[in-house]
Amino acid sequence: MRIISYENPLIGHALTGSNTELPIFSTGFKLLTNIEMNDLRSLVRTEIPGFRVFDSNFLIADEGVDFTDIPMESAPPMEVLLQERNMAADELKELNSGKIYSGSSPEEKSVFIYHTHSWESYLPLLGLEGAENENEAVDGKTNITIVGDLLGKELEKRGIGASVDKTNIGQELDRKGWLTYKSYEVSRSLVQEAMADNKKLEYFLDLHRDSVRKDSTTTTINNEPYARLVFVIGEENKSFQKNLKFANELHKILNKNYPGISKGVLPKKGIGVDGIYNQDLHANTLVVEVGGVDNNMKELKNTIEALADAISQLYWKAEEVNG
Repeated sequence: MRIISYENPLIGHALTGSNTELPIFSTGFKLLTNIEMNDLRSLVRTEIPGFRVFDSNFLIADEGVDFTDIPMESAPPMEVLLQERNMAADELKELNSGKIYSGSSPEEKSVFIYHTHSWESYLPLLGLEGAENENEAVDGKTNITIVGDLLGKELEKRGIGASVDKTNIGQELDRKGWLTYKSYEVSRSLVQEAMADNKKLEYFLDLHRDSVRKDSTTTTINNEPYARLVFVIGEENKSFQKNLKFANELHKILNKNYPGISKGVLPKKGIGVDGIYNQDLHANTLVVEVGGVDNNMKELKNTIEALADAISQLYWKAEEVNG
């Protein structure tokens, strides 16, 4: 792998610390037993049916991030996805706090923001802070689309036109009689329609919410709380390397300016995952996990400002290059 890393810098970036030099004993032990000394999952991955669904690894990771930080997905019953609740009063107050942007929106839209799992929400937003069951963080109204709307507004503050799609994917699935695993088929049509309507779209961001708990999805930077990010890319699409490059650029910018805010870049493929995530449609397409079920509005707002900063830096740099 060290030799390969000379040709592919991304591999070299991923091989940090203990990965770069593998001890002879552990390498030989793995060859004989298929057990990896530094990965407890290898003890059970062949024994538990369906375990490989959880068998991904970060390709590019922040310090201290391992497989226990991998985003988890769980889909509740359709009737739960379709329920609609108002936002908790204190969280709504936080959402509306701060200076209100009164500037004009750029006519030309360059970023398309959408939400394949639009029902994904956050326990504090629903007045359920501290609830033991993470699966309660779902709603047809108070959900991840609010975060997408925030990102769109933050980008427009920075002079970047953004189109935010807030389609209720749960309703669309119910209307078609489809189960939740078909969600990416629904969102694919939204992306394709957006691309057909606007040839100048350059970035496509599918925002999600992780199911892991607060200690894994929250960090403090300069005494301010932030929800942590994960960039997910599908290894089963033709644009994988380009998607990886885009994700890595954002990851590096974010962690340079906001150390630890991005956990890293997680590739996914195989049984039980989509593996493409509509990223074959454009090289600058990403799934972005924004925090987890326990993150509150203040943490989410801080993170969205940081993400908008990073996207803005990439966007304006590209504009300079392209004239």
